[in-house]
Amino acid sequence: MSYLEEFKVRINSRDFPRFYQLWEEYCTNDIVDVEELLQLLQMIKNSDMAKPFGKIAETALPLLDGVEDPKSRYQILKCVLDLQTTNSPLLADLATASLKERYGEHPLFNERLRLTGLRSRDNFQGAMTNHELLAHMETGNFVYHVGGWGTGEIMDISSLLEQAVIEFENVSGKKSINYVNAFKTLIPIQKDHFLARRFADADELEKEAKENPVEVIKLLLRDLGPKNAAEFKDELSELVIPEKEWAKWWQGARSKLKKDPLIETPENLKSPFSLRKKEISQQERLDKAISNKKDPEEMILTSYNFMRDLPNARKHEDITKIIQEKLLELLNHAELTKTWKLQILILLATLFNYEPSQKQSSMEIKNLKAEEIDPVINGIQIMALKKRALALIKEERQDWAEIFLSMLFTVQQSALRDYILTELNKGDTQQLLIKAIQSLIENPSTHPEFFVWLFQKALSNDAEIPFSDKQGKCQLFESFLILYSNIENKPEYRDLSKKIYSILSAKRYENVRHIIEGTSIEFIKEFLLLASKCQSLSDHDLKILKSLAEVVHPSLSQKAHLKALKHTDGHTIWTTESGYIKTQERLKQIATKEMLENAKEVEAARALGDLRENSEYKFACERRSRLQGEMKSLSELLNRARVITEDDIYPEEVSVGSIVDIKTPEGKITEYTILGPWDVNLDENILSFQSKLAQAMIGCKVKESFQFKDEEYTVENIKSFLDK
Repeated sequence: MSYLEEFKVRINSRDFPRFYQLWEEYCTNDIVDVEELLQLLQMIKNSDMAKPFGKIAETALPLLDGVEDPKSRYQILKCVLDLQTTNSPLLADLATASLKERYGEHPLFNERLRLTGLRSRDNFQGAMTNHELLAHMETGNFVYHVGGWGTGEIMDISSLLEQAVIEFENVSGKKSINYVNAFKTLIPIQKDHFLARRFADADELEKEAKENPVEVIKLLLRDLGPKNAAEFKDELSELVIPEKEWAKWWQGARSKLKKDPLIETPENLKSPFSLRKKEISQQERLDKAISNKKDPEEMILTSYNFMRDLPNARKHEDITKIIQEKLLELLNHAELTKTWKLQILILLATLFNYEPSQKQSSMEIKNLKAEEIDPVINGIQIMALKKRALALIKEERQDWAEIFLSMLFTVQQSALRDYILTELNKGDTQQLLIKAIQSLIENPSTHPEFFVWLFQKALSNDAEIPFSDKQGKCQLFESFLILYSNIENKPEYRDLSKKIYSILSAKRYENVRHIIEGTSIEFIKEFLLLASKCQSLSDHDLKILKSLAEVVHPSLSQKAHLKALKHTDGHTIWTTESGYIKTQERLKQIATKEMLENAKEVEAARALGDLRENSEYKFACERRSRLQGEMKSLSELLNRARVITEDDIYPEEVSVGSIVDIKTPEGKITEYTILGPWDVNLDENILSFQSKLAQAMIGCKVKESFQFKDEEYTVENIKSFLDK
């Protein structure tokens, strides 16, 4: 066990006697591993061992004699000063001398010694770190606030008042922080630091991230340490890369990261990426990748990924020879399955042009029994190899069309579905494909996932497949709604049902509008009937679908109240002026008061030590997270908010801003006011336009009726709330 690991065990178990014994042993070493010592001192600083260790921190000084590099000596001494509590003359002399060597020429050097406690020498814990912060305190430089305010830019400095004026990313307005508080909460960061660049010029960082994603990720790893995929998204999505572009950007960036010799790529999504100290050669990467890989499945996957991610490796004969020999060895594996054998042969043929395997893979395909093909092909995990196996089936087997038709409905990858569909949609096999799809249309529940994929494929304008014309789309659409009503309440199809709803409602029902445009009134009536059987479609959804149908065939309309539907677009937050001001005040209170109070709570809790067992610190951090979340949510909502004006209220129909008299089924008249969610007051019958009752009545005119919870209500009178 290394010293670091053993120290960690002693610290975590709070075995102080054994820790001190181990520390004494460590201090007798003649050779000092600088990086190890710095990590150890930082580990102690972040633990509940920090306070008791402060009394003996000075015992680390003899280790400095074994460190030749001046920068390393400075860093070690600084860590010792951060921990020490003895404030001995020896430490004061060493710290003063080191600082003088670095900053002695500055006109404020002696004043900074006073501010950090080195002049009086009563208490100078952290003096070197604090001196560095003071030296960094210049207009235009950046700092990081450990209490939750995030990155900040120094706007002004007052040596007389001993304070800095700083603008932070997570709080509004400029903040004045005196030096005493700065020592407790601020960390200096350079202008090229990731956080500084993200705060100072996010647009420039976004441009660089799109042009060279690997360099930006290297910058992030250098400054923030190892991060996994989810943590990358937390740091980059929206702040650097827009949320809607993230998935595509990360997919491209990840493939490039695997090829970079300075980045250590994890084997699973939850593990972190890290920055290596030096580049690793392709030979070293190969040795690491294939070491201890005895299982054929692992070796196949590793070989393929290595050659895919590092295409230049094919130019190195030594590397290709090693992989080729490993794959050939696997062909003699005692438990070799037909799936593994086929993958190995295809790999040898495609990656290395190994002629014997080209013939063997063809023979392997020919010799497969009909009932073996589906499990063998579906057992192949690598999509490129699976596609090559399908191509061999088409080349080598007479019954390929029947095999393809069977697999069309069972393969999960869209790329393979596209390939099979394209091959079947040619020549003599096209009629077989049409017949199979027609059968599926008649009973879409037999293969729900494939049917939804096919429906989306037919909707794309560039699709040249059966049933992609107007008539075919209508047929598919009717079956699509039937499928929705059949599976929407089945737990195993919960995700697919959500996808179907998304296809229907996306872009304000754009797909529905395109399909029903120009269709007959009989088709429209059938479409509305099928939609009404889908329980997952709300009354509001059905109301919109009916309005779309009435646009195509106005004769279906019994009332023309389409204008007010714009109030229910799901984006605009309607509100009164008082509701807007109230929400704005809440945001201001969080940013200017509650975040500041929370920062003090975090610092007070941090001072108690042992952050792992410190419940006050955890609660303070949780509150900070809640406040930041509420602040972000309110900011987004305020950006979408719109104060209701006279022009937004329709006097002849129920809309946002209406006061409505409603007659209940019992004949009772009840007055409701329809406003935004920030103005709701149920005691005064003030409803949000988003409520189900409001949605049911929006668009109705006087004396028109509407259904709500299987009962009929009638609008008796409408007036504007601005007339009150």
